[in-house]
Amino acid sequence: MQSRTVMASLKNDQYILSPPILMSDWVTDEIKRDLEKLLFRDYFNDKAVLVPTPGAGFLQSSGIWTPQRIANALAARGLASAAVPCLTRVEPVPRSAISLAQDRPKAQRHYETMAVQKGLLSDPEEIVLVDDIMTRGATTLGGASRLAEAFPKARIRAFAAMRTMTPPSEFKAITDPCVGTVRLMGVDCYRRP
Repeated sequence: MQSRTVMASLKNDQYILSPPILMSDWVTDEIKRDLEKLLFRDYFNDKAVLVPTPGAGFLQSSGIWTPQRIANALAARGLASAAVPCLTRVEPVPRSAISLAQDRPKAQRHYETMAVQKGLLSDPEEIVLVDDIMTRGATTLGGASRLAEAFPKARIRAFAAMRTMTPPSEFKAITDPCVGTVRLMGVDCYRRP
């Protein structure tokens, strides 16, 4: 499959392969199968609470929230203590996937438009913010900052099932697990790798 096809299948949590399996379940099964070999294996443990990253807008009752589906699948397979959707969007922002780079919301804007529902989660030791696709990491950094404010003692990390690659020459394979960083430089986020 082409990477754009895989990305669309992931974004919409579509069925793939034969017999059919949802992308969120496939991602989770791949992680569970290869966990001991993965550089981020310590993200998934019995102390980790998975918090799905909110979308750009308000969740519609008929909408698909892929980060929540991934978090739920990971927790259901014993890779975390729970999946808790305690990070919410309180004001819509433009979707990064369909915005030009200069028009994408910055980390500060994501932070300003998110809130933590603390009653859903009490003093976690570890939080893993779960997203489907990471572009530059602005959503992740805004969400992680909001969670750090609400849970200052928690270790907070992020997991994304897929990452964009720019320039395209850096693309190696659709499956290319890594550990990286997202840094704020001025108002922009930079993700490596």
